[in-house]
Amino acid sequence: MKYIKSTLIAAALTLPLMGPAAMADTPPNVLVVAQNIDDIVAIDPAQAYEFTSGELVTNVYDRLVQYEAEDPTVLAAGLAKGWSIDADAKTITFILRDDATFHSGNPVTGADVADSLARVIKLNLTPAFILAQLGWTADNVDEMVTADGNTVTIRYDGDFSPAFVMNILASRPASVVDMKTVMANEVDGDMGNAWLNANSAGSGPFAMQAYRPAEIIRLTANEDYFKGAPGIENVIIRHVAEAATQQLLLEQGDVDMAKNLTPDQIANLDSDKIKVEVFPQAAVHFLSFNQKTDSLTPEAVWDAARYLVDYKGMTDTIINGQMDIHQAFWPKGFPGSYDETPFSYDPEKAKQILADAGVELPITVSLDVINAAPFTDMAQSLQASFADAGINFEILPGTGSQVITKYRDRSHEAMLLYWGPDFMDPHSNAKAFAYNSDNSDGNYTATTTWRNAWAVPDAMNKMTTAALTETDPEKRLDMYRTLQKQVQETSPIVIMFQASYQVAMDKDVTDYVNGATSDFVYYRLVEKN
Repeated sequence: MKYIKSTLIAAALTLPLMGPAAMADTPPNVLVVAQNIDDIVAIDPAQAYEFTSGELVTNVYDRLVQYEAEDPTVLAAGLAKGWSIDADAKTITFILRDDATFHSGNPVTGADVADSLARVIKLNLTPAFILAQLGWTADNVDEMVTADGNTVTIRYDGDFSPAFVMNILASRPASVVDMKTVMANEVDGDMGNAWLNANSAGSGPFAMQAYRPAEIIRLTANEDYFKGAPGIENVIIRHVAEAATQQLLLEQGDVDMAKNLTPDQIANLDSDKIKVEVFPQAAVHFLSFNQKTDSLTPEAVWDAARYLVDYKGMTDTIINGQMDIHQAFWPKGFPGSYDETPFSYDPEKAKQILADAGVELPITVSLDVINAAPFTDMAQSLQASFADAGINFEILPGTGSQVITKYRDRSHEAMLLYWGPDFMDPHSNAKAFAYNSDNSDGNYTATTTWRNAWAVPDAMNKMTTAALTETDPEKRLDMYRTLQKQVQETSPIVIMFQASYQVAMDKDVTDYVNGATSDFVYYRLVEKN
């Protein structure tokens, strides 16, 4: 039987190479997905910070507490079966379940949990800041996070509500890795980072069987998963950058699911064979200006830009069904969102703003964009509408990883990109869009503010900090609404849309779950009938 399964998987891998005449269905217990996955830079949970890597981590690893496929809006028990909170002592004590094992067969222990969290802090890679918010440093984390058998004690330093802390512990970098396996593959003190960027060591519903960057991810079911074996034996995610190719493969039966189709393609699918499911998303899409570029530093350029986006034109056509107009950094539908949309396409008003400020025109600026639908279409729309006011974009398409790496290096001029919260609390996006206390080149910070070299006003920095520690829930949410309004009106970041994700799939596929962020994409319940 193992030989047969391997043969079926191999067949699924080669189907897209057979050509249109093949018309072969995918194997019955293998879900084959066509998706653009070239945004992945890292898959080690201590480093993974991209959207697609978030999907992978969620399906391969577990956390003490986590949002689950059955209801992605509810924080549930994960590796911990229970916990007690002492808010005064700033301590949470977790009791681990005793039926969780890693894919290697090693039991999940308290030491694995403590050492996994400490590993993130000590490696200090991109997502480490999420856990570091709890006051953890390389020097103190071994005292702040301790284990005694199956009991894990989490201590934090800061005036946070316990709910905020629990959401951090449910975030991607809080994933628990098989430390025995990882450290056996340590090279030159990297704590297994290089190995874990090509392999997996989790306890989740799937184990990663293969990963080849910008080519394929292959997952195999963990039959011993503590919540029960997944409904599908294997998941194969093929890198297919072109939306037209994704559509062709889906219509031929060579893949079961296509994740990056355009609205026009969605509209033209055969509804008798293919269904489309729509999933509201937390990602907000924005245009931003690097403040290292002199021509983009006048505030009049930022102000005019808000009236040079053809919001309605795009949502009615090229991103119809994929995005809705939203002009604030926290997504609509989440507590604390600011849903006013005061800006619309008005090139005459934009021209007047620039003229009144004496901005020298024309301005020529490069615009980095991911070379995939719908981003290139959006870039072309922006190119056309901004040219009306004398701002000329030179579009620079690149792979997801190329664009994101350039953004992190602050080497872009203008950037068309999107951002999703790292954990489900408004502070996650507030820190990204409304906080930057040290704008120096050497102070790398994983925020849109730092990456655009925007030195956030001191009053806004202080309000962001104050909102994090505010104990009155409604007052806290009002503070975040104020911050969103301020960023909306006076920042070099033009927030335009909130994503709505359309996934096309064979009608035989059921129970695919795609929550509001990439960390809430679940294959565990999927079946093919």
